[in-house]
Amino acid sequence: MNNIYLVGFMGTGKTAVGRELAKSKKLQFVDLDELIEFKEKRPISDIFAKEGEPYFRKIEKRALKEVSKQEKFVVACGGGIVLDEGNIKIMKETGVLICLSASPKVILERTIAHTHRPLLNVKNPAKQIDLLLKMRAPYYAKAHKAINTSKISIKQVAAKISKLLPKEK
Repeated sequence: MNNIYLVGFMGTGKTAVGRELAKSKKLQFVDLDELIEFKEKRPISDIFAKEGEPYFRKIEKRALKEVSKQEKFVVACGGGIVLDEGNIKIMKETGVLICLSASPKVILERTIAHTHRPLLNVKNPAKQIDLLLKMRAPYYAKAHKAINTSKISIKQVAAKISKLLPKEK
């Protein structure tokens, strides 16, 4: 087994589940957004504000390529990483791609207090969530497997993912 890539909309639990999964499977964990912030020495909201989304997507792809060369990593990816077909190809070639989902209501509840989410810093975040979910649905559908995290705990999601993974030889 190479890497496990967790994709999905913001607030679906990619980072929390990724940490739990890595711990339970004795794998390394990396949050791509945290790696980008570390390398850029600034928060993603600052990158979006000063350089814009296209610049962010470029450095996101670079970070993914770097991480994809590693093995036995659980990688929590940013919500929009799937918008680039090349990113999907990289993830599928170097591991298993799991999409975490949640209802728009749950996503709003989980993200409402976070001001660091540049795509939700709008007048009507609920409407923005609906719009982005619809727009990204065909991309998220390209994952090998999907798990709805709306009504289950982080540990339960990690356990479900473990059951989906090929058995280690």
